[in-house]
Amino acid sequence: MTTVLERVCAYVLKRTTPNREERLRIITLAKNLKQKVEAAIMEAGIEAEIGVEGSVAKDTWLRNEPEIDIFMRVPNTVPRKAFGTVYLKTAKKATYGLKQIERFAEHPYLECMINNVRVNIVPCYTVEQGEWISAMDRTPFHTSYITKHLDQPSKNEVRILKQFMRGIDAYGAEIKVGGFSGYLCELLILYYKSFIETIKLAANWKRGVVIDFEGYYNGVKEELKKIFKNHIIVVDPVDKGRNVAAAVREKKLNEFIAASRAFLKNPDLKFFYAQEEKALDAEKLLYTMKARKSTLVFVMFGRVKTVSDVLWGQLFKSQRSLRKMLQKYSFKLIRDEVWSDEKNINMFIFEVGDRFLPSIKKHSGPPIEKREDCEKFLQKYLGAELTISGPRIEGNRWIVEKKREYTDVVTFITENLKGGGRHIGIANLLAKAITDYFEILVNEEILQIYSANDEFAKFLTKYLNGRLGWLV
Repeated sequence: MTTVLERVCAYVLKRTTPNREERLRIITLAKNLKQKVEAAIMEAGIEAEIGVEGSVAKDTWLRNEPEIDIFMRVPNTVPRKAFGTVYLKTAKKATYGLKQIERFAEHPYLECMINNVRVNIVPCYTVEQGEWISAMDRTPFHTSYITKHLDQPSKNEVRILKQFMRGIDAYGAEIKVGGFSGYLCELLILYYKSFIETIKLAANWKRGVVIDFEGYYNGVKEELKKIFKNHIIVVDPVDKGRNVAAAVREKKLNEFIAASRAFLKNPDLKFFYAQEEKALDAEKLLYTMKARKSTLVFVMFGRVKTVSDVLWGQLFKSQRSLRKMLQKYSFKLIRDEVWSDEKNINMFIFEVGDRFLPSIKKHSGPPIEKREDCEKFLQKYLGAELTISGPRIEGNRWIVEKKREYTDVVTFITENLKGGGRHIGIANLLAKAITDYFEILVNEEILQIYSANDEFAKFLTKYLNGRLGWLV
């Protein structure tokens, strides 16, 4: 008799595994694309070895979500700039007539769509293992390693794990997500043998998990933790100097651990297929915001012309800087978030207990026994313009009450973002956009944006709900 857990996994596997017709369609499409790129390379008179890589080559792709990766392995004597000027130009000829988008990771690559299938054509260098020139040089070695070590039953287990990660919003190593890559999911199954075993063991993970397939660091795992300094370390079996899990943010790691525990306790399809967030209507939104009795501050600015990973990296960096500044100036931060449509709107959201602070602040100085520090304190605050009361002694410390520099969180953010905010840690590309335009909206002032943008409405509804989807 099968258990509920086994029945759930069997259903997910059936739903995520491509059938014979779908597999044939994608394999044929990949083969044809490979031939077209090879023909374009030959016609251009340049040198490159063309191969199909990624989840399609490894047969770990999810049904209805295929993504074909065509790699152009070029001689290591080719200058990096030729990736864009020569090889991508050739890739565009090979996919002429299709919608093409030139994207950029460490270096440029081409993305296009064919019959609703995303295709990436990526240049990289032909190198020996370990002699990497670009980050993409490892990918063919990853494909080879997984193909060699992962049997068909294990590939099915990978599909279940990938769908689980997707369902709990922890799938994807891009900076926006900060989750588990497809390759990392494959390695976890390779190590733990099955989805269920992976979940069982992940439920007991503690900070500093180490997985080292090839035993590169046998006997020196404590040194390994000093080298990588990540919450989870999965040593790349084709590159001992790389942590495959480096992109996994602590939040996503902890959500995976918590979801694993909850799933084992109550196996359910909701862990694999999250319900879409339904946005609150305007009246309910205003009621919900008012009921919080806090202040929601929305810092909105315009388009930042860069690729997704760079944008999100700069958004998160700038968010951290603003958060520290708010805390430094005693604004009681409840929570903060970032939202972007990656096109025309970028936004920081800061929720504080109160918009306004008292005009004076009690400030503790050094203890009496620290004579030199006491002298400096007195020189700084005795008769100073900002000193409202004191200095005096309370207990064993000097105390003053001083006038706050900022009492209104909106004024504080506005003043510090003038000129772009570089001086407080706003990243360069964002600072340029903020210099051109930014707007600060408080609480119900966000209603117009909310009503006009469905994706933002879902995001803000999810923020106000504040509950992980699989806890429903």
